[in-house]
Amino acid sequence: AFISPYRADRDGVRAMMAEGDFIEVFLDAPLEVCEARDPKGLYRMARAGEIPDFTGVSAPYETPRNPELVLPTGQGTVKECVDLIVAFLGDRGYLEHTAADMAGD
Repeated sequence: AFISPYRADRDGVRAMMAEGDFIEVFLDAPLEVCEARDPKGLYRMARAGEIPDFTGVSAPYETPRNPELVLPTGQGTVKECVDLIVAFLGDRGYLEHTAADMAGD
């Protein structure tokens, strides 16, 4: 796993991997949703200048151009996002079971 707010970093890691071995996942949530879900108050602290270089507030976030998977975390439920991940991995042969197989769980 690799997390970076910068495209160049993500592209650099992708370039080190064999074709198809890098899966870029974009957790698509508006900044307002991230702030509303922030139990530690980090966004509030960043806006007050207490945390420098905070992604999305005082430091940039560069949205992926062509991620393999987009999870609508700003509007989808956790279960919906998990189902998307399981289906994506199942469709590509990484899992033997798909979200439909696990629907009763």
